[in-house]
Amino acid sequence: MTLELALDIFLDALKDSALVLLFVFIFEFIFSFIKIKMKEILEKNRRIAPLFGALFGLIPQCGTSVLGADLYIGRHITIGTIVAIFLSCSDEAIPLLLSSGSKVALAILPLVGLKFVIGFVIGFLIDLIYAKQELHLEEEVNVDECHHAHIHAHHHEENEEEEHHKESAFHEHFIHPLLHSLELFAYVLAVNLFFGFLIGFIGEETFSSFISSNRYLAPLFSTIIGVIPNCASSVVISELFINGHLSFGALLSGLLMNAGLGLMVLLKNKKTIKSAFVILGICFFVSLLFGYLTCLIVGF
Repeated sequence: MTLELALDIFLDALKDSALVLLFVFIFEFIFSFIKIKMKEILEKNRRIAPLFGALFGLIPQCGTSVLGADLYIGRHITIGTIVAIFLSCSDEAIPLLLSSGSKVALAILPLVGLKFVIGFVIGFLIDLIYAKQELHLEEEVNVDECHHAHIHAHHHEENEEEEHHKESAFHEHFIHPLLHSLELFAYVLAVNLFFGFLIGFIGEETFSSFISSNRYLAPLFSTIIGVIPNCASSVVISELFINGHLSFGALLSGLLMNAGLGLMVLLKNKKTIKSAFVILGICFFVSLLFGYLTCLIVGF
């Protein structure tokens, strides 16, 4: 690996991570004002929450899966909703396909449409299966929130009301979102660098030649690439499709699985490690299933 390539990988990782930082901070800042209302809406519309999740996942930015994971950790969304977000998100794939300037760009509409429908339907079914468990979690959260509310009320009485309100508001709407965004930025940068150098060391040409000679296994290989928790995986999958090394079915399979750094955010949190592996298994199975089904319909 040359010094120039290493520098490019570092700069790309820094740029992608900085975009995540900006995206996350803006969202966290806005969310700090509307989180109570949003939580009420999600709780009242749990049955169609995966629909909102699938729509949110369509935003072509690697920060969407990170934000989705963050909302799931905070138990603001259901497991079906986070699955819908992961299945529908595409990271950098959409901009790459749009900029290809070829007939390849025509694949965007069916790709986005299928990812949205699959994400919503699977998320809805998962919520039906996990309905009782989610209700139990919600009860735990409500008890925990009541406990914290009692402590906060007691603390509030011991301090001057106006001063405490100003300090808590500043911390809640600016300091907390900023610190949380910086924490995620550091984590995202570390992961981006690791997988960026890994892919740079192996080489995209290696992926291309290997997949081209194993077309019937392409959806499986594409799905495995999609597991890589990095924006680069969607780039690799998209480039392979643009260059004719992947069929549309294999493209769909890989991008259904690709959820950027969302899964890693779940895995690093002790509360969501078990559910992260469940979500990973669901997404992997769904990606393979619909990838191969599409290949059987439109060809390998």
